[in-house]
Amino acid sequence: MANEGHERPSSLNGPAVHAFVQHCRTKCPGWALGLHANDCRAVREDSLPDRRSFGADHTHRPASGDPAGEGVVLPTIREVLRFDDVAAALPEVLAGADHLDRPVRWVHVTETASVAHLVSGGELLLSTGVGWPSDDAGLGGFIAQLVSAGIAGLVLELGVRFDAVPRALVTAATALGLPLIVLHREARFVAITEAVHSRIISDQMAALRARDDIHALFTDLSLRGSPADFIVSQVGRVLGAPVVLENLNHHVVAFEALDAGDDVLDAWEQRSRVAHRSADTDWLITPVEARGIRWGHLIALPGAPHPAGRSNVLEQAAVALALSRLADRDADEWTRQSHEYLLRALIGGRFSSESGLVARFEAAGIAVRGRRLVGLALVSRSDGATASAAQSAPAALAAARDIGVDALAGAHPASPGAQLIVALSLGQNQQLTDHAIDTFARRYAHAASLAVEELVVAVGAEAVDIPGLLASVEEATELLARNGGSRRRNLSVYRVDSRPLLRFINSFGSDPRLQAHSEQMLRPLIEYDLDNGRDLLSVLQAYASNPGNRTKAAASSHLSRSVFYQRIALIEDLLGADLDDGETVSALHAALLARRTSAH
Repeated sequence: MANEGHERPSSLNGPAVHAFVQHCRTKCPGWALGLHANDCRAVREDSLPDRRSFGADHTHRPASGDPAGEGVVLPTIREVLRFDDVAAALPEVLAGADHLDRPVRWVHVTETASVAHLVSGGELLLSTGVGWPSDDAGLGGFIAQLVSAGIAGLVLELGVRFDAVPRALVTAATALGLPLIVLHREARFVAITEAVHSRIISDQMAALRARDDIHALFTDLSLRGSPADFIVSQVGRVLGAPVVLENLNHHVVAFEALDAGDDVLDAWEQRSRVAHRSADTDWLITPVEARGIRWGHLIALPGAPHPAGRSNVLEQAAVALALSRLADRDADEWTRQSHEYLLRALIGGRFSSESGLVARFEAAGIAVRGRRLVGLALVSRSDGATASAAQSAPAALAAARDIGVDALAGAHPASPGAQLIVALSLGQNQQLTDHAIDTFARRYAHAASLAVEELVVAVGAEAVDIPGLLASVEEATELLARNGGSRRRNLSVYRVDSRPLLRFINSFGSDPRLQAHSEQMLRPLIEYDLDNGRDLLSVLQAYASNPGNRTKAAASSHLSRSVFYQRIALIEDLLGADLDDGETVSALHAALLARRTSAH
């Protein structure tokens, strides 16, 4: 009989593959990070699911839901029908045409009707039907058994047992949705099984190589001490899908949106909580945890399959993030990174749309819509300050909570060592009174181990949107730049409300007409300072800030009165202007403020 005695092709002899998989299981990047062995073991045990390794004498047959099989893009029945040896046998689909995209996990040749207990699901059965039942009821029961066993499809070669397909077979297969294909010519079953199995094995090896690449990538990131936002960015690029790292409160720590844009974070907390509760979500969620401590979750939104398996990629990244947290052991690290990222986006204009940045703020737990926003800038005049701006950011957040206000805090991107920026989000019924600012400043100084009498706080104007918040931060920064060097021995608080000209200039934002005015008014002084290494701009700034009091202006410039007067005379000559004229001084002061604002 044709095809009788056909054997399954020999299995892949895989000692090298087995050794490679064992190596991947035991390899731990934490050793090179100097972590305790228990830390590394905890990451492996807590963060990674059990892996199946290839044995030395058999080929692993990927099963549905098997982590070892994930990432292998199995051929579908439709694809198998296009294989040369199948196509040459003139296949015809008689039932289950809507299910031809089922994956084929394996191919099995059988002539017996009692095959259901020999398979594990996903197989494509090849048969001549020699041992099949001859009555309609038996054929119907045979098809029901195959469907119950999870068979992907059934291929019958005509001419040995059946010259034509029994109608009962077609009826049962159609009713149960089982793809039934007949071959009108004799087929070489061994060639078909060899072709399909070679394809499956090749895909498995490609998946192993992809997993090795992924393991190497995230090991290298761990060894380099890469921050969370960079690791998340790499995950997104590898998967080609948006990826989000969130903390246990469902607030976004870092994310990579790719082409989806920042709006992917709209209503993030609500959507995330729903996804965590749902059993059929299309989000891929992996915990970031080790040694019994869970810090948050790494989430990949829907995307294309990855050769290494999307869950495997996410798990490897979660291990890298967990190792980073174990090495750092700073409970506020993720919050600090998240806030500094948002400040860089705000101050540096690193956002494509206002709505997108609003989504990023609110996803991080900083409410913007329907709130009043205020920017603060803080610095300590003490040379012996015990904490940098970045290190003291958690103290500012704690102080804001003490006065019942949501806040974002981080070092100013242009001066990360000294100047702290705080963005406050106030409810409609909250007021940022002088008492509230004083309380905030004192609690911040205490928490950051700073002398409160050395603290300078600048407060921008209230705003209701992102552009307004940016202007408020810039106002506070400008105020701090002008007053931060004061040697007063008490808590100093400056509000932009008392600086109407500064508020007026900031209301123009980056209007090019204002920049043109600044350049036209100040160009002679700028060029003179650049060519001669002089300080005419700072002298003019001191003069404009202390109108009518040249003695105080000279003191603030740290120049003697005679030298200061010489500088003023030189400025008047270069500009061809009289600095005793109030309108001229006002125009120059506006130009100086516009120049400083555009520099931020």
